[in-house]
Amino acid sequence: MGYLQPQTGGNLGPQKILKALSTWWLSSTADDKQSTAPGVSRSCSSGEISCQIQYHGQDTCCFNYPGGQMLQTQFWDADPAVGPDDSWTIHGLWPDHCNGGFDQFCDPKRRYSNISLILVDAGRADLLQYMTEFWKDYKGDDSHLWQHEWEKHGTCVSTLETRCYEDYQPQQDVVDYFDKSVEIFKQVPSYEFLAANGILPSHTQRYALTDIESALESGHGAPVTVHCRQGALSEIWYHFNIAGSLQTGRFVPAPPDGQKSNCPKSGIRYPPKRSTPEPTKTTSRGSEPTHTGHPKTQRGNLMVSSLGHRRGCIISYGTWFTSGTCATFRTQKVTDNTFTLKSSKGFCAFEDDALRCHSHVNKPSEFTITEGKVSYAGNTTFYADKAPKGHVQSIIYASQAEHLLELELEWSPKGSF
Repeated sequence: MGYLQPQTGGNLGPQKILKALSTWWLSSTADDKQSTAPGVSRSCSSGEISCQIQYHGQDTCCFNYPGGQMLQTQFWDADPAVGPDDSWTIHGLWPDHCNGGFDQFCDPKRRYSNISLILVDAGRADLLQYMTEFWKDYKGDDSHLWQHEWEKHGTCVSTLETRCYEDYQPQQDVVDYFDKSVEIFKQVPSYEFLAANGILPSHTQRYALTDIESALESGHGAPVTVHCRQGALSEIWYHFNIAGSLQTGRFVPAPPDGQKSNCPKSGIRYPPKRSTPEPTKTTSRGSEPTHTGHPKTQRGNLMVSSLGHRRGCIISYGTWFTSGTCATFRTQKVTDNTFTLKSSKGFCAFEDDALRCHSHVNKPSEFTITEGKVSYAGNTTFYADKAPKGHVQSIIYASQAEHLLELELEWSPKGSF
């Protein structure tokens, strides 16, 4: 949505405050001039629907061209598990040509790496919070996914070009893109569409493509494109044409513009994102006690699990790595229930809340094993700012503070990753 409607759910950022003060001052000193609301997109007639009407010189601030068909794309990530168990997540909003082709990375001048700050500065902390839950990257780097979707697809939406705003406010086009992407996502709740037709995540049940497509088409109002990965549901594309601009126009459900499903006709899996935990064993004396203590072996690796999936390990300096050889750690008993860890670089300790292993550690941190997980100070959850990529490593922290990615460390017998 554009800024024609008041924003709610977040505090006004500095840009909006300055703009509002500027507008107030101008109106108070020049009553004969009617000030324009900051960042209002151009007023457009919604009579012509993209892809249904050929381009004949229309104003592309009001008529989406050449990317006239919008694809609202959604992920189902079960391995690793990403997002809520009962919801698909957002992949993006893509402007496709009306024949299946598309442009990409259309405006290098509008490449931004601070999507979160842009949203907060615009007073849309509510939008950012929703995206943090439902617009997820399977590698744990949500901000990188948002940046990629804006740069590759958002900059190719003709009605989001900066010239299409009567009084352009910096990065408002970015806010409008993510706002509309979320709005359309909410209109096509894939999990609910499928569940209403008896199609639910299952480790054993298999489904026919026609049943899946029928359930989604019934909810959407037009055929959809379904994608599979190794015989399992992985992505859905909802197709729309638009009457008017992306910001304020009407999204009209439309058939695919040439895209085809790659799923098998039958036997399609729809795996649950997370396995149902085994029931706790009980006796007449109550629940069995939680096992804590030492690893069964004195030499092993520290494997990292994030979002329900194993992703890399701890290397000799105590940092998280997703490629290469895992460090071999040795345990040394301290008490009946605790032990220290040592790598080839030295003992390991949390220094200033960050895990480090080196020869200058004078007081190693003490750990325990709780149900197979490494525990420190009674907690089996650790934190990082983001998942490592390639040769880049990530620091492991003991407390959450501002570190948003949750991790678990699992002790594993010596081996390579």
